[in-house]
Amino acid sequence: MSSDEVRARVRVVSPRTSAARTRTMSIASEIDEQTRLGEVYIVSLMRSQLRLAIGVLAVLAVTLGGLPLLFHLVPQIGRVELFGVPLPWLLLSVFAFTEIIGLGWLYVRQAEKNEDDFSDLLEGR
Repeated sequence: MSSDEVRARVRVVSPRTSAARTRTMSIASEIDEQTRLGEVYIVSLMRSQLRLAIGVLAVLAVTLGGLPLLFHLVPQIGRVELFGVPLPWLLLSVFAFTEIIGLGWLYVRQAEKNEDDFSDLLEGR
């Protein structure tokens, strides 16, 4: 080959070389690297758990907190007896404990559902 036949190499470049490159990171790596987006996801999970806790506490406060008000406004309830036990005692024992256990069960079930939804989001399902 002669020198005339040898051509200089030509470099082909995209006109978008200065464009921002997109990073494909999983949500889990965003959280692990403590990026701003990962922080948004974690704060979102914490807010949903907090909202659930406040809701359960509000129900408990209204129902159990309302019993003394009910006893004050309707004093005849103190004279009612069921199975030989005054109704206020039954309300403060059987009803209160049943409600606390039920709300506790509901809270755990919903909190686990929130966490499952979050882990599904992390796995991309």
